[in-house]
Amino acid sequence: MNLPTHTDVLVVGAGPVGLALTASLAAKGVSTMLIDRQAEGANTSRAAVVHARTLEVLTELDVTEKLVARGIVVPHATIRERDRVLLHVDFGDLPTEYPFALLIPQDVTERILLERLVGAGGRVTRPCELTALSQDADGVTATMATGERIRARYAVGADGMHSLVRDQAGIAFRGDTYPQSFVLADAYLSGDVPDAEIRLYFSPEGVTVLAPLPGGRHRIVATVDEAPPAPGHSHVQGLLNTRGPQARPATVDEIVWSSRFRVHHRVAQRYRAGRMFLAGDAAHVHSPAGGQGMNTGLQDALNLASKLAAVIRDGADEIVLDAYETERLPVAEEVVSFTDKMTRVATVDNPVLRAGRNTALRALDWIPAVHRKLAMNLSELALDPQHDR
Repeated sequence: MNLPTHTDVLVVGAGPVGLALTASLAAKGVSTMLIDRQAEGANTSRAAVVHARTLEVLTELDVTEKLVARGIVVPHATIRERDRVLLHVDFGDLPTEYPFALLIPQDVTERILLERLVGAGGRVTRPCELTALSQDADGVTATMATGERIRARYAVGADGMHSLVRDQAGIAFRGDTYPQSFVLADAYLSGDVPDAEIRLYFSPEGVTVLAPLPGGRHRIVATVDEAPPAPGHSHVQGLLNTRGPQARPATVDEIVWSSRFRVHHRVAQRYRAGRMFLAGDAAHVHSPAGGQGMNTGLQDALNLASKLAAVIRDGADEIVLDAYETERLPVAEEVVSFTDKMTRVATVDNPVLRAGRNTALRALDWIPAVHRKLAMNLSELALDPQHDR
C-alpha cells in the first residue's frame, strides 16, 4: 500500500467523527493520516439527527449550511402514548442560530465531511486495518495488517464501540448492555406521520421514535425484546400498530432499509492514555432515544482537534491536551445518564406506574421551564458552558 512512514496525528476510523477530526486538523495545517478498515464509507442513513450544539461547532469547518440545505429542519418534538400527547418539546426558543433539530441521513453527513476533508488537502486511506498500536515517550507506532508501520506523534481512536485503539491503550469501557435490541428502519409511510416533528412514543412494549427524513421517508427506531436480523415490512408495521397512532394509523408502504443492533450504555474510564486519545463511540455509547451519539462524538472531534493543533502547530505545552478529557468526559457521562433515564421512563410496564408517569408528564407540560430544560438537554446546548444559564 506504500503508506507514509510518519505523520503528526494518526486517526483510526473514518466515520463522521474521524472525518470531522481529520478535516479540522488538515485545515489547521497539521499533518494527519486517516485510516479505515472498511473499503468504503457509510451508504445507509444510520445516525440521522444533528442537534443545535453540533451545528454550532461544525461552523468551524464551513459545513453547517451545507448540512442544513440537505436535511429537514424540525422545530419541535412530542412525547406521546398512542394519540395522546404527554409533553411538548419546542426547539424554537433555543439560544442559538440553529433553533431546531436537523434530520439528515448519516451517509449524507459523511459525504459532506469527506468533501471538506479533501478540500483541506486530506484523504482517507482504505481499506487499511490497524492490528497493533504501541507508544513510547516520543510517539506511537502503528502496525497494519499488511505489516507496514506508521510512526506518529499522537493517535486517536475514532474506531467505534469495539475500538482497537482503546484496547491497545488499556482503557476500560465501563457500563452495561440493555436487555432489549433496537430496530432501525427507513420507510415510506402514510397515515398519521409527522413531516416537521420528532415523535417519541412511550409504550409498555418499548420506546419508539418516528421522525421525517429527506425524500419523503421516515425513520423508525424501536426497542424490542429480540429483533429479527433484517426487520421487514410486517415487523415494522406491527411495531407501529401496537405503539403508534390509533385514530389514523401509520401504514408502511415500503421499507427502504432496516437493521437491528444491541445498545450499550458505556463510558471510557479515560479519554487519554499518554499519546493515545479516544473520541466518539470509542469513548462513549448509549441509547439512541435522544439521537445524541454522533452529536457528542462530533463535538469531541472538534474539541480535540483544536487542542492537538495548539500543541503541534502553535507549540503549546502538552498539558493543554489534558483538558480534552476534563471537558469532554463529564459531557459523555451526562448524556449517557440522560438517555438511560429517558429509556427507562419510556418503557415502564407496570400499569399503575405508567398511569402515574403519564399524569406527571401532562402536568409538567404546562410548565415552560420544563420545555426549555428538555430542549436544552436534547440539543446538548445545556452541556456547553456558554449556553448553561
